[in-house]
Amino acid sequence: MPILKSLGVADPKVPRAGTLPLRSSRNPFEEVPGLEEDEVGELGSLPNGTSCRRRATLEKLAGLAPFRLGWTPGRRAGSPGDGQSRSFLGRVLTPGIRRSSADFGLLARLQGTRAQGDEEVAGEAARRLAFLRLGRGPKPRRASLAERVVPAGEAAPEPPPKVPEPPKMKEPLSVLEILSLIQQRELARADEHILELEAEELASSGGGAPGPPGAEGAAGGRRARDVALLYEALQPRWAEAVARAARERLEAAAPGAPGGLAGQLEALRARLLEDMGVVRGRLAPAYPAGLGAFGVYLRGYHGALADWLGAAARRRLPLADRYALLHWHNQVYPREVLGLVDLVALENGELGPLLSPGTLRGLEDECVTDVKAQTRAALLRVLQENEEHWGSTEEQPSSLAQDVCELLEEHTERAPRISQEFGERMAHCCLGGLAEFLQSFQQRVERFHENPGVRELLPDRYISRTISLVNCGPPLRALAERLARVGPPESEPAREAAASALDRVTRLCHRVLADLLFQELQPHFNKLMRRKWLNSPEALDGIVGTLGAQALALRRMQDEPYQALVAELHRRALVEYVRPLLRGRLRCRSARTRSRVAGRLREDAAQLQRLFRRLESQASWLDAVVPHLAEILQLEDTPSIQVEVGVLVRDYPDIRRKHVAALLDIRGLHNTAARQEILAVARDLELSEGGALSPPRDRAFFSDISVPRPPFCLGLPLFLGRLPLSRLTRPGLACLPRLRPPFPSRPPTQR
Repeated sequence: MPILKSLGVADPKVPRAGTLPLRSSRNPFEEVPGLEEDEVGELGSLPNGTSCRRRATLEKLAGLAPFRLGWTPGRRAGSPGDGQSRSFLGRVLTPGIRRSSADFGLLARLQGTRAQGDEEVAGEAARRLAFLRLGRGPKPRRASLAERVVPAGEAAPEPPPKVPEPPKMKEPLSVLEILSLIQQRELARADEHILELEAEELASSGGGAPGPPGAEGAAGGRRARDVALLYEALQPRWAEAVARAARERLEAAAPGAPGGLAGQLEALRARLLEDMGVVRGRLAPAYPAGLGAFGVYLRGYHGALADWLGAAARRRLPLADRYALLHWHNQVYPREVLGLVDLVALENGELGPLLSPGTLRGLEDECVTDVKAQTRAALLRVLQENEEHWGSTEEQPSSLAQDVCELLEEHTERAPRISQEFGERMAHCCLGGLAEFLQSFQQRVERFHENPGVRELLPDRYISRTISLVNCGPPLRALAERLARVGPPESEPAREAAASALDRVTRLCHRVLADLLFQELQPHFNKLMRRKWLNSPEALDGIVGTLGAQALALRRMQDEPYQALVAELHRRALVEYVRPLLRGRLRCRSARTRSRVAGRLREDAAQLQRLFRRLESQASWLDAVVPHLAEILQLEDTPSIQVEVGVLVRDYPDIRRKHVAALLDIRGLHNTAARQEILAVARDLELSEGGALSPPRDRAFFSDISVPRPPFCLGLPLFLGRLPLSRLTRPGLACLPRLRPPFPSRPPTQR
């Protein structure tokens, strides 16, 4: 039982009153922290004449906790059982139970250390006197009276026996003198004299019977009130002694603990639980139940711990120590300390906070400020180090996103464990730092792509580096979304700024990769919509083969940006496929030619659809555009063409009448009435509410295809006198290209 030995309890069992063993001459707790030699004074004698020189003051007892000596205010070791009388305080706190003045006999046996100290002082004085006598030489010995009377050689008669003098009875101390002892923390002596004062009161009242009315009865009532007031003054002093002992115990546990402030806090937790276990099992049962001894000890330790934490909070702590202090205050102490002790034993409600709300808020503010400054510098340093490898010829995997997430998650994961409010503040702080970092990241990516030297000298490394920059987006975007969900509502602008910067980086990198790919595909697209294309699949095979080969490199991209890039490649490939068709590169002058062109369009559309399904494209809305165009080219009757145009305009709301007119020109439809009926469908849908809305950028198709200006039909009166009527029936002359106005003549140059 090491803790019991350190607290002065030798027997693991609780000793009954009157059965505590006498202390040994060697007291392991004689040297008590906080005690000075000048506090040890002459104690005088008790009223029965016995000496008090071997009694210890509570100035020594308090340093031992009342732990170490097991002192109980208002009780003596050696007191009788429950049937015996008790003190006035026992009567007040425990109705029906009394205490005699013999209950404090334990203190008389436990205070030998004080007498030992007094004997040492007396021995020192004797040594000083002996030293002074050395200068005068030995004192000559004088013969006694018996030697002078009795002749030499005869035995001296025995001296007469001494008659013992009756002990001198001293008056008990007054109330003011006892109160002075309490104020001087001489609690053991004060309690002894209170017992004497109480015994005198009991004797004067005839054994506890109510006294007669008059002056004598009034004096007895006054003495009873004095005794009660003295006990009340004694009990707060006892609580102060307990608090002082608790402070010494905690201060002794913390300094030697390894691990900085976190290690010291762990040592305090262990010491607290150890001491409170001894109080509950050994000390509290020895006190009168009405004193609430366990609550007194718990409040004493709680107050001492509050002083220790307050002193630590006032120091300039590093960020890690502030985190440790806040977490220990908010989580460890309530859960692992107070959660294991009996708070029901407290009579005056719950314990107060260890640190004030203002102190806690100040610590949190300091943490947020330090995190903001440290993460800003760390993020810029990481970005600078990563940017230095962008133009390198060596292939190095980028860890930019991982490093950024680790820097911020270190704080965003620790703060919520302290408190929800602190977690929200830290998330808002880190989200602002992330948004600022991503804006700087966007600017550096733009500068990287604007450098033509990197693209020309390192084409393969350029593509690989671009893919790695795109791969930074998903984890950083997920981090920004998570911080926005945890943070307060005012975090939304920072989230939008972070998302906007990532969107710009992703779109820029996708555009660069798509441009590089379609530069390689452009020769194949130039072969489309020609007579050779109509007879041979060579052009489309080159497109499909190149896209399939380049897709292997693109699969190193993460899923989210890869799906976006493949969808963009799918859209752009079909735009480049349809563009030469609508620009009039091919004209159909017969139904047979229209049928061959429509069949070829359907075959190419099916082959492209299989390619992009293999590439895991999610842009299935593009699969129907070429088949719709093929149907419009092949249909013969106007109503069927009107229906197909209506479906095309519904599925692709960015189509305009100029695109439909260009398609009618390709199929060779020059009938003015039929053209107007078909174009009216497109016009009506354009003016409708649904058709007037512009589609999002990723659903735009026909808006990226420019077509020549539509032709206009010449009126009949214009040609009546100039052209023969037989020539007006020719289809080629029904509609002519729109005439361009002549350029204004330039004024002559003056010389």
